Order: sequence, then C-alpha cells, then structure tokens
Amino acid sequence: MSGIYIHIPFCRKACHYCNFHFSTSQQSRTAMAAAIAKEAVIRKDFITGTVSTIYFGGGTPSLLTAAELMLMMDIFSSHFSIATDAEITLEANPDDISPDKLLEWKKAGINRLSIGIQSFFEEDLQWMNRAHNASQAKNCIQLAQDAGFHNLTIDLIYGTPGLSNERWITNIETAISFNIPHLSCYALTVEPNTALDKLIQKGTKADVDQQKQAVHFDLLTTRLEAAGFEHYEISNFARPGFRSRHNSSYWQGKPYLGLGPSAHSFNGSIRQWNISNNALYLKSIEQDLIPFEAEQLTDEQQLNEYIMTSLRTMEGCSLELIEKKWGEKNVSAIKAAAQKYLQEEYLNLSGNQLILTKKGKFLADGIAAELFQLN
Repeated sequence: MSGIYIHIPFCRKACHYCNFHFSTSQQSRTAMAAAIAKEAVIRKDFITGTVSTIYFGGGTPSLLTAAELMLMMDIFSSHFSIATDAEITLEANPDDISPDKLLEWKKAGINRLSIGIQSFFEEDLQWMNRAHNASQAKNCIQLAQDAGFHNLTIDLIYGTPGLSNERWITNIETAISFNIPHLSCYALTVEPNTALDKLIQKGTKADVDQQKQAVHFDLLTTRLEAAGFEHYEISNFARPGFRSRHNSSYWQGKPYLGLGPSAHSFNGSIRQWNISNNALYLKSIEQDLIPFEAEQLTDEQQLNEYIMTSLRTMEGCSLELIEKKWGEKNVSAIKAAAQKYLQEEYLNLSGNQLILTKKGKFLADGIAAELFQLN
C-alpha cells in the first residue's frame, strides 16, 4: 500500500508560527492545480501497487475550487490504482467551511477532514494571527458533521505564552464535547525566521515556557485517555478505528509520492523533495521537468529514521525488527544506550518493544536521538 501527499502552497494569511511553504497570493492557484496533476502523471511510477491514502495538505487546500480539486482527483483515479476504501483527507480552515463547500468535497471523494482549529478562544487565535474567529471554530465542526463528515480530526496548539491551564482544559473539553474522533495536538514550536521568532527576538511577544508545555501535555494525555482516546503517537489521539491511516504510513516507513512545491516523497530507500518556490515549480513542470533534490538513505539513516518514528508511536520500537533488518550489533548498542532511560522510567522494555512511558513521551525526540546508531 502506498500514499499520495499533495502540497497546496497557498494561504489566506500567514500564521505567525508557521514555517511551511506557502504564498498569500493565489493568482497562480488554478495553474498550480494543473501543474500538480501533470506532475502526478510524470511521476506515476515512483510508487507501485495500490494507493490506500490521499492527503491534501499545505498551505490551505480548502481554498481550492471544486474544479481545481476534481482536476487532480480525476488524474489520480486515471493513473493510479486507488483502493475502494481509500482514506482521502483534506485539510481545511474553519473560515473556508460552508455547506456548499462541504458538498463539493464529498462529491470529489473527500471522506476525511482535518480542520485547523488551534484554539476555541478569540485571544489565542488573534495571537497566532489565524484567519478564523472563535465562533467559526465551533460552527465549522457542526457544519461538517451535519454534512456527513464523521471522520474528522482537528488541530489544537498548546504551550502558548498566554494560554492558561484552565483555558487549555476548556479547549480539550470542547473538542470532546463535539464527539470528534481524532485530535492532533502540538506544543508551540518557535521555528527560525518565522514571524513569531522575529517578534520574540524584538521582545514584542513572550517566548515559550517548556515547563508550561510539559504541564499542558500532561493535562492533555490524562484527559483524552480518560475519555477513551488512544494516544497512538506523540501528537495524535484517536478513538478506536479512527487513527490517521495516512500519517501512520509515514511512521511505519511506507512509500508515498509527494506532489507540489516543497512536497517530500519516499520509496523505501530514496527520499526526494520538490523545490520550495511556486514560480520555479510551475516553470519546470511546464517544461516536463520535476524540480527536486534527492538522497539515497544509508542503512544507518534508515535505522535512525525507524528509531525516531517508531518510538513516537504507542507500539514503540521493535528490537526484533531491528535485528532482522540491521543486525544484532545494533540491537545491543540500542539496549545499552537505553539503559539510563529504562532505569529512570522514561522507557519500558515490553518483550522486544522499547516503548516510551508517559513522562518519556514529552522528551521523545531527545531520547530517540540518544539511541541513534552512528557508524
């Protein structure tokens, strides 16, 4: 099974914390949809077998017109073997969601929505420079459910300087009250060269407090697990049967084709990424060229990527799989590096699975880096 990711590089406005590739000018949007469709045809042999997931990300895919969306979906259907039960996700901003849009998306084959709520409070949304307001944050969920979209996920951000524990708990409880089956919750990260980074450097916005983020993470995991959600990946929570199949394929190392400016692709051993420039991307595709860079992953890189991604999941890192693919020597080295985390109860060893404990999850990336193997 393979996946297709489509990067739609347009947004209505720039969120202060975002470092993804996008443009706030939508003049080339129709041309971009046609170019992405053409890229799909040119690169259809990058992945083989049945496509089980399609994911429209960005940027803001909900800005697409019905015609632009259908153009790409028709190409995918014509040139790939799409599973009859494929998960087809579209990221949407609350201010783009309307009864008419929802009907268009259903007709196009979209069966899962990922809604960028971030917060249900006006002050938080203004602090982030989001395009929607608190009323839209709630109304859009009801609209989506009324239109028959029950496979929903929303994004929430915690650990922002002005977000109190009480308000964060209210955000969590509000999501639960809407009976949303999946949540992706992220600690605010200050990425270099973002508007937020520059505002913090100028002293006009407060920096993040990692201790506050740790408290928010604990409140989040405790409340959602009590409400029946699986904490199946560090930032992702799902009711049984509602895990993100597309994102899970990333963590499982499955192949995927990335289309559009800045999109990444992976076929098991080669990773490649398209240029992050809309004009150059369009010009290249017009000339039947794919503007990308690539790297052949070494065995060491593949092992370390497996450690990083698997450790983030509730199933953990399989030492049996590592021995089979990378040898006993690496298993022994990983066990040795893991000892201090096992003793301090940041990790558990269950059978042949290394699994993060609750307190270890907040330090996942740092712990994974300590287990990396360097030849």
